Amino acid sequence: MAETVVDDELWDDFHRVVNMSSRELGDWLRTEAASAVAEREPDRSGPEIGRQVLAILGKRRTDLTAGDVTVMRRVVATVTAERRDDLEPVTGDAQFRHRLMCLGHDPLKAA
Repeated sequence: MAETVVDDELWDDFHRVVNMSSRELGDWLRTEAASAVAEREPDRSGPEIGRQVLAILGKRRTDLTAGDVTVMRRVVATVTAERRDDLEPVTGDAQFRHRLMCLGHDPLKAA
């Protein structure tokens, strides 16, 4: 099985924009998706991309797959588009914050 190589720039960018710990993200995804169905299936809580980010945070760099790399690029591109290069804490409406938190980025936290 060929090893997926994650370049330093993507690795660093991903960990710069994902400023929530895996515990914080997991708690958020369970809270955001709280419903009777989510209570029965806590591992399926929150949007799929949020669960993918959570899984990536739990992996070593050498264990990442090509799919993980795609998710990492998507998260970096999305957060960068929303926040530009300035990741200083900023307030916004709840929908803005919640959307980014589902990607592991809390806009109220310092990068």
